[in-house]
Amino acid sequence: MSALMSYQIPTQEDTALAVESSRLLAACIGKGDSACLRLHDGDDVLQVPVKAIRLLVDILDAMARGDAVSLIPIHRELTTQEAANILNVSRPYLVKLIENGEIPFHKNGVRRKVLFKDLMEYKQKRDDASMVLLDELTAEAQAFDMGY
Repeated sequence: MSALMSYQIPTQEDTALAVESSRLLAACIGKGDSACLRLHDGDDVLQVPVKAIRLLVDILDAMARGDAVSLIPIHRELTTQEAANILNVSRPYLVKLIENGEIPFHKNGVRRKVLFKDLMEYKQKRDDASMVLLDELTAEAQAFDMGY
């Protein structure tokens, strides 16, 4: 994949086909490390890692919901605006996270760049912390018999 992000917005036909394709492909995934796919156009057999097939199932699921699909290489350098968009925060807030050392970055000239991998690690930590707090709130609500 190129260094650019790739966006694909599904058409109605894509969405309908993705629903069926995702279901069938998910059913074909075994427990091994790879799977064989036979292309309908010919007799060639394509050996594909199961992780790639699972990614394809996730893409098809998103398309089936009518969602746009974006693939970003793990080592892609993001601008602060791209990183902020991915986290759904403002660029100034993201810059504060960077300056506080919460997200690693490097400079390319005068511009700050964030690796997609580092951004996803931050997001995972943030999501994990949110789940811990949510679990605590749920336990507290149950302790007070609030009907949750």
